[in-house]
Amino acid sequence: MRNYNISVRQFGIHALLVEWPKKVEEAILVDILQFSRYLKDNHLNETEWEFIPAYNSLTLVCKDRELDFAGLKPQFLDWYDRKTEVLVSDRYLWRLPVCYDQEFGIDLEEIALHLNLTTARIIELHSTSIYTVYGIGFLPGFMYLGGVPEALEVPRRATPRAKVLKGSVALAGKQTGVYPQDSPGGWNIIGSCSVAMFNSQKEEPCFVKVGDKIQFYPISKGEYQLHLIESEVGIYKIEKIALDA
Repeated sequence: MRNYNISVRQFGIHALLVEWPKKVEEAILVDILQFSRYLKDNHLNETEWEFIPAYNSLTLVCKDRELDFAGLKPQFLDWYDRKTEVLVSDRYLWRLPVCYDQEFGIDLEEIALHLNLTTARIIELHSTSIYTVYGIGFLPGFMYLGGVPEALEVPRRATPRAKVLKGSVALAGKQTGVYPQDSPGGWNIIGSCSVAMFNSQKEEPCFVKVGDKIQFYPISKGEYQLHLIESEVGIYKIEKIALDA
């Protein structure tokens, strides 16, 4: 099991920020998740601490007291050196439906010209790749998905839109994602996902976690409308496959 050169610094009076090398690598993300699991199992009670993993960092927030950073920093470094390899359980591959029809994929043709690809090839590349959830933020339930094929790398729009519709599936640089609600946004829209990524009425509002995998698959406009109805009445079942760490 590889250990990285990590740093620990204060992040306000209630939080610590543990940082790994500034690289976007799945091996680093797995190490972060394993260290989180080790801390939960051996040192930090989840009722007292909040764990926020993302890309190459782990933010730890103590909910009920101010932290003694001077004492905690060497302790965390020691815990990291002593950590044992643990299985990061409950990781899933989620298969999410996307309608790439021109009604939803409002930037598809522009991207096709920019990348010198057909829209069909863009859809094929986007829907056959498997992405890693490196972070969740910006909006509740907004997934930052890494693993975009190099052929699909396209810069953010020069002028962001004032309103991007809920469910919009987008590309920007080396990332793709789904807008969980209507919001401003500067990514390139290529389709719409019929699955709600965030529901505040549920016990677990966002079903996806950092470290999970996402694969999109194309659906027709008719299937898209059917999924919306099924979701509304609570009978739509999201496809998921359990992963080993």
